[in-house]
Amino acid sequence: MYEFHGWFRLAQTTEESDTGQLNAIIDELNVMIAGLDFPTNVSAEVTVLNGEYHLLLHGVANRRRDEAAGMRQVLEFVARRLPGSYGLLYEKDEEMPVPPGPNAFLVHVMARGGITERLDPFLSPLHPVVED
Repeated sequence: MYEFHGWFRLAQTTEESDTGQLNAIIDELNVMIAGLDFPTNVSAEVTVLNGEYHLLLHGVANRRRDEAAGMRQVLEFVARRLPGSYGLLYEKDEEMPVPPGPNAFLVHVMARGGITERLDPFLSPLHPVVED
């Protein structure tokens, strides 16, 4: 099983969410997401909450396929074009090598135009934290 779940607040800079080009970049992001042709088991959407843009990414598949590459492409676009964005994406893959291995989540942390990978301290290890 392969799954990922994430949210990101989209902003052009760390000081202001919109310095005049945000809507155009959001349009580019929406075109990119539409062009990835994600299968039905993936949800990728940009939404507006309280006047701010947010990206939501979720997917569950039997195994890692094109979803992982598409998800990574979206994250890299956001980090590069909207460096004021921040958020988290949790990824679990039963075939993931150690660390974190098949019994844990890997967390992709976006902040200040970069993406780092960290081990999850909250839901991992899956057995016994969230599953019996």
